[in-house]
Amino acid sequence: MLGHGGGMAGKLTTIGFDADDTLWQNEQFFRMTQDRFAGLLADYAEADHLAERLLAAERRNLGNYGFGIKGFVLSMIETAIEVTDDRVPASVIRELIAAGQEMLQHPIELLPNARQAVEALAGEFHLLLITKGDLLDQERKLAQSGLGELFDGVEIVSDKTAVVYRQIFTRHGGGAEAALMVGNSLKSDVVPVIEAGGWGVHVPHHLTWELEHHAPPKGHARFREIPDLGDLAEVIDEIRSR
Repeated sequence: MLGHGGGMAGKLTTIGFDADDTLWQNEQFFRMTQDRFAGLLADYAEADHLAERLLAAERRNLGNYGFGIKGFVLSMIETAIEVTDDRVPASVIRELIAAGQEMLQHPIELLPNARQAVEALAGEFHLLLITKGDLLDQERKLAQSGLGELFDGVEIVSDKTAVVYRQIFTRHGGGAEAALMVGNSLKSDVVPVIEAGGWGVHVPHHLTWELEHHAPPKGHARFREIPDLGDLAEVIDEIRSR
């Protein structure tokens, strides 16, 4: 049981969890597919050059496709067309589409202590799942995870910004100042929450998409970092006892 404390800590009412690479594996499947992509186009481009071209396409297409597998597949197809000067075989396009469909059907693999961390907080805090990406894919993963009934609310958003977090935590609780967000991405799960006035807890994952990299807000009073979700309860105890 988490201990209770006074002062600012007593105001903590809402806990938000990121999903991909915080509660379950995700990025490793993108990396596996990208390796497959490199193999299919090995006759046209070196793997490192291809990775740079793909990342540039993903960055360029975020405004049109958003985050998720479908945008990733379209960016791979676009990159394949570019690096082959419009000569990419239809069989390669077919393989890329098949790879994306396999990603969309891959079983959920929970990360260590994910279930225990969520279960320990359920009932004591207002729990939210806050994630971005393809709506259908994220709904599928949540359903397969078996964690859905533990959350009081689910928010699948197009992007995670300070404004978005303020809106979510106002709708679901006492505002951002009374909220804490847990996630593997400094750029999406930590920095914007702190900018909104909340607490940000970083749980690093060994694989992080390049477009999610951000410098940690070291020294900020509302920033914490833990190696594993198993340490989350202790951090929340510390915050609540301030």
